[in-house]
Amino acid sequence: MLTKSNEKEKRAKLLKTLYTLRVDNYAPEICELTHPLLKRYAAKIGAEFFVIDKRKSPKLPPVYEKLQIYEIARERKDDWALFFDSDAVVHPDMPDVTEVLQMDTVLHNGIDFAACRYEYDDYFRRDGRHISSCNWFAVASKWCLDLWKPLDDLTFDEAVSRIKPTVLENAVGITREHLIDDFILSRNIAKYGLKVKTFRELLAPLGLHDSMFLWHQYTMPVSEKLTLIKKVLSTWTGHDFK
Repeated sequence: MLTKSNEKEKRAKLLKTLYTLRVDNYAPEICELTHPLLKRYAAKIGAEFFVIDKRKSPKLPPVYEKLQIYEIARERKDDWALFFDSDAVVHPDMPDVTEVLQMDTVLHNGIDFAACRYEYDDYFRRDGRHISSCNWFAVASKWCLDLWKPLDDLTFDEAVSRIKPTVLENAVGITREHLIDDFILSRNIAKYGLKVKTFRELLAPLGLHDSMFLWHQYTMPVSEKLTLIKKVLSTWTGHDFK
């Protein structure tokens, strides 16, 4: 039976969920290294670890499944939703960003210049901030879940046609379709006028702007990425990862 103090504590405790995406048995050799760190960070900040592992849109690229967060976070009544790609490496000392970030603002590790990557529509033009989402790491409160809202006013093909991969992305075989999640989140930021802060901007006032809490690379094959992840972990821990 809950006492009044228990009820107050329950209301005061924010519900946080750390989401990651792993469908189609993505890179088990990488997830074996990264998922324990994601679980550890989730435990550290009092969040539940939630793996999106079922396809809801099997005819679309796997990255589109990230948008399941829009509904899942509402169903779970999350106060905070945090998303990391399954190949992101999170340092155990990373602070709880939900205690520093304002609930009216979404967080990415960094942002790109949207005019280099997308064909604009009036939402991008009206917004004027030219934000391109780097959504391998994204944090939003219950106030800002529109960040992950799926397409509702464009077809998938219309959205894909507006994506312009960079020279480097083209060189390593990254297609327009693979970037659909970045495009949708970028457009949602503009469409809904979401406030955005980068991780560096969040940490700078705390004297942590040079801290290395996150590592992620997407422009390389799994085998090369695995080698670099092991090097990063060796640097962080002093142990040799073979």
